[in-house]
Amino acid sequence: MGLLLSNGTWAQQRLTLKEAVTYAVQNSASTRKARLDIEGGRYKTQEIKGQALPQITGNGSLTYNPIIGQLVVGDMSFQLGRNWNASAGVQLSQQLFNQTVFTGLKAAKTSESYYNLTANLTDEQIIEQVANSYYQVLVNRQQLNVIDTNIKNVKIIQKIISNQYDNGLAKKIDVDRIKVNLTNLETQREQTINAVNQLENQLKFYMGMPVETPITLPATELTGVQTTPVFPDSLNMRGRTEMQLLDVQRELLVLQRKAYLAEYYPNLSLTGNYSYTILKADEDRRQTSNSLNLAYENAKIQIKNSINTINSQRQNVTLAQEIYKSTQNNYNNGLAALTDLLDTENALTSAQNSYTQALLNYRIAEIQLIKSNGNIKSLLN
Repeated sequence: MGLLLSNGTWAQQRLTLKEAVTYAVQNSASTRKARLDIEGGRYKTQEIKGQALPQITGNGSLTYNPIIGQLVVGDMSFQLGRNWNASAGVQLSQQLFNQTVFTGLKAAKTSESYYNLTANLTDEQIIEQVANSYYQVLVNRQQLNVIDTNIKNVKIIQKIISNQYDNGLAKKIDVDRIKVNLTNLETQREQTINAVNQLENQLKFYMGMPVETPITLPATELTGVQTTPVFPDSLNMRGRTEMQLLDVQRELLVLQRKAYLAEYYPNLSLTGNYSYTILKADEDRRQTSNSLNLAYENAKIQIKNSINTINSQRQNVTLAQEIYKSTQNNYNNGLAALTDLLDTENALTSAQNSYTQALLNYRIAEIQLIKSNGNIKSLLN
């Protein structure tokens, strides 16, 4: 994504959900650090591999003897040694079998898998976080649109009442009531604008995007067609990164136990401690599996409930709009009181906000369902 113009000024970005999660995976600080851990794991593997390779060691010395002893035999003398002595040597060694080294090598390779899975899980968590935040921004923007529409309608009513009051056809209390209502809406608008700005900054922070970058999100990302998906009978647990990560962690515990047993004499305390830890890892795996199934079942329930709520609230909004228009027309013709008009306006606002909230609930449940199936990265496509 091109975020900067050539002169360094920020360009307005129209950001789809796909573009947001793709940017996040590439630029989030969490994903970047996870990739650094992968590189660190590779370096560690190379280091341990070096211990299993042939090792060459060399040595050398050079000695100067300023005083050389002599051996005298009769009339003859013999020099004992030399002024300079030099020596050198080379030694080649190879690990034929070292359980600690070879277990460490296998553990290092398994650690690489661990870091890769951790990075993958980090990507999935960032995608989920960004998607949820993305929809939160859209919902608050939709609520802002509702408030703007209400302000527009109330200003029309205010103008009518002011004219009626000037002509002696309305009471002062009606003028004051509509003014209070308008002031409340304008205050609510300011609060909603602040909430939108804060949520947008939070979204950009999760994405790893500079918070000063102006963005706009298409409303269709929230209000697209909602249909009940086909639910598989069971989850593919082997495809879940969380389960794969737990399996690798257990494998690392087993390898660590082997390394200790190879280095030290086995004792009851050491063996019992590792056996206890591995059993705990098995229990963690079972608990995680049950937790993932729970999230999946809850997501299915929420999806069905949200779709029903969306359909009913959509009809409710349509009905509330008809009632509001009818009441407004009656008020203009002197057939309805101001109280009736304000009540129908509040009912319309409530219906619109309930519909928007139902859309948000559906999208969040949809994300959870996709995640439960191990397909959260499909949001990148």
